[in-house]
This record gives sequence, C-alpha cells and structure tokens, in this order.
Amino acid sequence: MQLQIDDVALFIRIAELGTLSAAARERDVPVSQVTRSLTRLEAATGVRLLHRTTHGLSLTDEGDTFLSYGRRLLDTTAELDSELHGRISGPSGWVRISVSPLLAECVVAPSLCGLYQRYPKLQLEISADDRIADMAREGIDIAIRVGTLYSDTVVARQIGVHGRTLYAAPSYLAAFGQPTHPDDLKHHRLIASSASPALNRWGLTDKSGPPELQVSGHTRTDNSALLLALVLQGVGIARINDMYGLPLVREGRLVPVLESFFTSPPIPIYAVMLQERHRLPKIRACIDYWEQWMTTREASR
Repeated sequence: MQLQIDDVALFIRIAELGTLSAAARERDVPVSQVTRSLTRLEAATGVRLLHRTTHGLSLTDEGDTFLSYGRRLLDTTAELDSELHGRISGPSGWVRISVSPLLAECVVAPSLCGLYQRYPKLQLEISADDRIADMAREGIDIAIRVGTLYSDTVVARQIGVHGRTLYAAPSYLAAFGQPTHPDDLKHHRLIASSASPALNRWGLTDKSGPPELQVSGHTRTDNSALLLALVLQGVGIARINDMYGLPLVREGRLVPVLESFFTSPPIPIYAVMLQERHRLPKIRACIDYWEQWMTTREASR
C-alpha cells in the first residue's frame, strides 16, 4: 500500500471526532479536502473504512483494524522523528496538556519557565479545567491527575504527592469563631464540592468514632479555583489542597482548622499518557522535569 502519512493522521482524527466537518474545522480546511483525503486512503487500502449515512459516520470492520494499525504507524513515525531530531537539538514540538486549574496554577505555571529553559524547542498547549479529558478524542499527550487510576488503556507515572487540610479565612473565624472539635462544625458554614462526592468525605483521626465526616455544605461549587476564592472571601470552611493552602497560610490569608482531628494522607499526582505515546522524547522530557521539580519543591518545604 502506498500510504500518505497525513491521510492516515486525518483518518484517525475523523474516527476520533466522529464527523468529517469536525476534522475539517480542526485543520481549518474545506470538508471537500478531508473527503479527498479519505477517498485517497480507501483507494490505497482497497477497502471501505467508514460507513457514511445521514445519521453520521461509523467504522467498518476494516476501518476499525486500520485505525489500530494507523495509530501505531503514526506513533512509530513520531517517535522516530523525535529520536533523530532529539539527538541533534533536544526534545521539540507541541505537547498538549490537560490539567485541573489547581495543578495548572500550582505546578505547570511556576515550572514552565524552567522547562522552556531546559528544552527551548518545546511548545505547550494547556487545557485547564476540572473535567476528565478524553485523551484520544482531544489529542491530549499528557493528563496530570490526582488520586487512584483505574484504566488499563493508559500509562501513569507518579510525579508527586499532595494533601488536603481544612482552612478558613481570618475574617470568617473572627465572625464565627474558631472550632475546637469536629462536632463544632455543625454550627459552621462549610463549603462542599458538587463535582466530586469523594471530596466531601473528610477523614477523621479518632478511631473510636465514625471514620469520616460527610459534608453536604452550606455552599457548593464544582470548581476548585472558585472554592478557594470563596474561602478567601470568608464564606466558610473548606478542605483545600495544601499546594494552595500552605503558601496562603504563610501570607496570613488562611488559617488551618482542626488539623489534629482530620487525616490528610498523601495523595499521588500522576502524569497520564496513552500507551502508544508515552515513549516519545518530548513527552518523557516534560514528565522527567515535572517529577524533578516537584521533588525539589517538596524537599524545600
């Protein structure tokens, strides 16, 4: 088969995005150009790769097989290109990152100048929100995530840890008082997460009582950055990532609450990659750097 690599890449994006028009918009080209590419590819392979109906697109059996091999072909080509050019000029090219706003602010942003200084030919596109990205569909190279990972379709490498503590603003404590026992929280305004129920289970250290406090919240939000803003404004008490909280304690803008009563086990931070992409030098370079950066930061606390 006389395949054109760009046609293979475009077919993969068509399959991931689900429509010819979406692939055309992503490349900023006419749909007719995408159609010609698909026609060329089907002529080269001698099989129909997609069913096209008024209801949309679906892969044929041959298309599904080709998708798997096509991804491997692209990844091998990209890996070869990176290895050859990397030996001359170092890791280079675009790396697409998916990360929560918290980790974007506390890890990616403060480390980026150092990363660019070490690898000046790297370029990052950063998508920062609290949702879990579909890495294949959205073309994500690295997703930085916390907690437990259950998928066997990705490769995950731990790059650091973080913990969570209850915090309140001095203005809130001046208005409502400092709680001295978890039972006091019944009379306080608590801020809960509406995005993740697990974040509303606050583990307790006292083994003689219940293992955790289930928080429904006086206020709820699905955004970690907004939750922090609410606490800083004196709206209530919340359980906040220590990467946010500790610097603000040093600035006098937050106060830890009931530290001895609530557990804060180390929570791993992972760099997650699709299995077929984790060996690319540009991806390895980013992850190696972030792991080193977080280790150095933890040691300096």
